[in-house]
Amino acid sequence: MKVLVVEDDSSTRAVLENILVTRGCEVTACADAETAWAAYQGELYPLVVMDWLLPGMDGLQLCRQMRGSAHGDRSIIIMFTARDQPDDLQAVLAAGADDYLTKPVDVRRLNVRLAIAERQVENLSERKRAEARLAEMFREVERSRDDLMSILNALRVGTAITDPDGGVTFLSEAAQRLLGVSQEAADGHPWEMLFPFEDHVKAELQAMLERPAAERAKVAAHGDTPAGRRRWVDVEVLDDPRDPRRKIFFLYDVSDVHDLRRLLEGKAQFEDLIGRSEPMLQVYQQIREVARVDSTVLIEGDTGTGKELVARAIHNSSHRAGQPFIAVNSAGLTDSLLASQLFGHKRGAFTGAIEDHKGVFEAAEGGTLFLDEIGDIPLNVQTSLLRVLQEREITRLGESKPRRVDVRVLAATHRSLSEEVEKGNFRADLLYRVRVARIQLPPLCRRREDIPLLVGLFLDQCSAATGKSVQEVSPEAMDLLLDYDWPGNVRELKSAIEFAMIRCKTAAIEPGDLPPEVVSFSSSPASPAEPVDEKQRLLQALERAKGNRTVAARLLGISRATFYRRLAELDISAE
Repeated sequence: MKVLVVEDDSSTRAVLENILVTRGCEVTACADAETAWAAYQGELYPLVVMDWLLPGMDGLQLCRQMRGSAHGDRSIIIMFTARDQPDDLQAVLAAGADDYLTKPVDVRRLNVRLAIAERQVENLSERKRAEARLAEMFREVERSRDDLMSILNALRVGTAITDPDGGVTFLSEAAQRLLGVSQEAADGHPWEMLFPFEDHVKAELQAMLERPAAERAKVAAHGDTPAGRRRWVDVEVLDDPRDPRRKIFFLYDVSDVHDLRRLLEGKAQFEDLIGRSEPMLQVYQQIREVARVDSTVLIEGDTGTGKELVARAIHNSSHRAGQPFIAVNSAGLTDSLLASQLFGHKRGAFTGAIEDHKGVFEAAEGGTLFLDEIGDIPLNVQTSLLRVLQEREITRLGESKPRRVDVRVLAATHRSLSEEVEKGNFRADLLYRVRVARIQLPPLCRRREDIPLLVGLFLDQCSAATGKSVQEVSPEAMDLLLDYDWPGNVRELKSAIEFAMIRCKTAAIEPGDLPPEVVSFSSSPASPAEPVDEKQRLLQALERAKGNRTVAARLLGISRATFYRRLAELDISAE
C-alpha cells in the first residue's frame, strides 16, 4: 500500500516512515504541504498521514484540497497534532480527515490506528470496485431496455416480470420454454393463468407476494407444459427494484434433479433397468410375473433397448438367482460353431475338436441360458434346439447318448419371428416353444421421460471412467436430447453422452458438445416439434388408438391428464 507522510519534524517523520515500512508499506515522505500536494495530484495514495501544523499551507487546508480532488474520496486520512482543544476534533473531521491522533505519538497506539486504517483502506477499495462495477452495470442497463432483456434471456433461470396488477410484461426465453408459452401469448395475462401449477401452489406463491421480501422463500412446483412435458420448478419471488409493486419471478428448472433424486430413492430402477415411464413400469411388472415360473420367455425389442438387461433381471428375480447366467449371441456363428457352443462336442467330432467340450447348456446347469438374436439361428440348429426345449436333453456333437439338463431358456430378438416364419427362415414349432411368455421392450422414443434418468446414470459412469468432473447437462442440451428420436435407443444415448463428455470443457454439457445428428435433428424440417393444427393432431391420435384415450396420450408422448385437458380446451368429444 502506498502511503503519503506529511510531517515537518524530521525525527517524527523518520519514526513514521520506519513504522510504515516495517508494516510493508511503500512510503513517500514530505516536509511541507505544497510538496505533498504536488505528489498527491500525480498519484493515488490510499493512506495519508499528515501533521496539522505545517509551514506554509497547514494540514487542514491540505486535507480540504485532497478531498476536493478527483480521487480525494479514495484515501483514508489520519491527522497528527500537538493541539488538544475541545473543538480540534470537530475541525479535523470538518476538513475531511478520518482519524485524529495527538502528539507525542505512542507507537503501540499508532500501530493500532494504522491497522484500523489499513482495514478501512481495504474496505474502501472494495467498495469503490463494487461501485465501479455497479455503475458500469447501470450504464449498460440504461443504454437500452433491449440490453436488459438480452441479459435476462442469457440466464438459464427463467424470468417473468409482472406489472402492479399481476399481468405479465416480460418472459425470458428460458421462462417461455419452461412454461410452454410465447411472449406474445403471455403479454398482459395474469401470472396465475400462465403458470401451469396446481391451485395450492399458486396460493402459496400469492402468499409469498404479500410477505416482506426478507421473509419470502422458494416455492416448489410442478406442472405439464402445453406440449405435455412434465417440469419441476423452484419459484422465487422478488420485488422489482424500480417499483416494488412490480414483481420478478425467477423459475429454476430442477426437473433433472428431481428425476435423479427419484432414481437414487430406487423408485425408477429395477435391477439394472432404469425408467419410471408407464411402459417401463409395465415391463417391471412383467418381469416379476415371469420370474415366478420357469417358462421360456421371448424378449422382443429394437436393438439397444436392453434385452439382455431384462433377461438378467428375470434371472436375478427367480429362484435360479444363485446359479449361472450365461448369455450367447447367436448372430454371426456358423452351424457347426453354434451347435458346438450350445450343446458341446466330443473329441474328434470335427476338425479342430482336440478335446471334449462342454456346451453352454451344461455350463448353465441349474441356472439360466439367454439366447440373444435367436432369429439368426440356422434352421438345422433350430431343430436341435427345439428338441432340447421339449425333452430337456442335449446331445454333444459326436455322441449319441443324451444328457439331461436343468436350464431355463430366455430368448431375445429384434426381428419379427412371425414374419420370419412366413419367409421360411424360422420354424413355427420353435416359435411357439420359445414364445410361451413374452416381454415387449419399448423404444426410447416412447419413453422420453426416462431420458433425464438415463443421462444422469451415464454421466456418473462416464465421470468415473474418464476422471472428468462433468456434473450436469444444460437445459438447452437436455431439450435436444429429449427431442431426438434415438433410433439406436438406450445404447445410442449412452454413446452420445460419452461423445459429449469427451468434448465438454466445462462442468455442464452444452448443445455444442452433443453429436451432430442430435443437434441438427431439432432443426430438421422433417421433424417439427408440434403440428400447426393441434386439434387435428389429437384427432389423429384418437383414430390410431381406436378411441382409447390412454393409448392416444401415449402415442403423443404426453400424460393422460394433459391429454384430457387438451380435449376439453379444444372441445373435442372422444365418445
